[in-house]
Amino acid sequence: MTPMTTEGEKTTPAQPAGPSTGPSARRGVIGRLSWGLADQAASSISNFAVGVYVARSLGVTAFGVFSLAWVTYGVVLNVSRGLATDPLVVRFSGVPEKSWREAAGRASGTALGTGLALGAVSAVTGLAVGGRVGSAFACLGVVLPGLLLQDAWRFAFFAAGDGRKAFVNDLVWGVALVPALLVAARVGSVGAFVLAWGGSAAVAGAYGCFQSGIRPRVTGARAWLRAHRDLGTRYLVENVSNSGASQLRAYGLGVIVGVGAVGVIRGAELLLGPFMAVLMGLSLVTVAEAARVLRRAPHRLGQFCLVLGGGQAVAALLWGGALLLIPDRAGELVLGDVWAAASELIVPVTLGVVGAGLGTGAAAGLRALGAARRSLRSQLFASACYVVGGLGGAAAGGTVGSAWGVAAATVCGSAVWWLHLRRALREHHQNTLREVRTT
Repeated sequence: MTPMTTEGEKTTPAQPAGPSTGPSARRGVIGRLSWGLADQAASSISNFAVGVYVARSLGVTAFGVFSLAWVTYGVVLNVSRGLATDPLVVRFSGVPEKSWREAAGRASGTALGTGLALGAVSAVTGLAVGGRVGSAFACLGVVLPGLLLQDAWRFAFFAAGDGRKAFVNDLVWGVALVPALLVAARVGSVGAFVLAWGGSAAVAGAYGCFQSGIRPRVTGARAWLRAHRDLGTRYLVENVSNSGASQLRAYGLGVIVGVGAVGVIRGAELLLGPFMAVLMGLSLVTVAEAARVLRRAPHRLGQFCLVLGGGQAVAALLWGGALLLIPDRAGELVLGDVWAAASELIVPVTLGVVGAGLGTGAAAGLRALGAARRSLRSQLFASACYVVGGLGGAAAGGTVGSAWGVAAATVCGSAVWWLHLRRALREHHQNTLREVRTT
């Protein structure tokens, strides 16, 4: 049950003084969304810089190896979010400060513990595999705890309605990344770039402890998991099915077409980087904002989700259209040898992002409603479509076929998300009427 504010207890800034939906409430929403965009812009600039640096420095094949480690990190990150920070955002957005601090300590400790456990698995696996791939995974295992801790602080700050701190934290990561990349470039290996990227995130994770004044409680992880297993278990499966589908597609593409194809796909995705910064930035705050809309004006939740998803879809189309106008010389300046193959994928990758943008609006609504079962069903269906489309397309048409298969899959998955949101909104309305009649 979501903790309620008690009289006389200080609340985090995210909690409104009342149920107002007037100009002041709208300004609060815009302010929090703006900090989400600013924060993700800082984070995405760092990620974009790493991707471009590796692509230009090491070539297509080495970039493919780096991308395999990157995709694996995405799976681990979603494990952490499902167990730790997703329940934190859903149940501790705008609660009393004391409750938030207690929850943030346990959630960040859960994220750190997840990084330590899965990092050890990655390191051992990498050492066993050997070679460039093994080295990349061994280095990933070393930096996973810091990466997950830094991400946990971002979500904790947004749950508290203090996106400015999340933005500053990502700026610290970006500043620490500059000298780390310079050192990695002198070494000239994929593993060095993984260590540079993750090591600078660890600096920001440590700074997050200073910002919040909270020490991650790894010993509180068991209590946190037990208290929120109703949401955590479903969100874990949902998140892992999402990122796991990307991982399966990447591994399968590497087997069917070659490791270089993974680098080409990643290069095309980097071209969508600035827009993805918007999409990911909104995702940091959309669930919390949808939960606030549900509390203040539940009849407006569907409209909020539609504006959110539709706006992202239109923005993706505009950005993809702009990419088609980029001359080859400019593209080669950014991605080097990766540009020639990646530029052929702009249209299908853009359409895939359009489908994903539409789906995020519905996903935010389902999570705000606490409809974890419907959310899980939607994600499992979307992930299955993603794997089938990505690998089936690869078998039929190589790298380009995989991109088009994923584009079709994301559009189908988005339709299912919206179907489940519509049903969940109807059920919520019926339950509300029933409660009114019985009181």
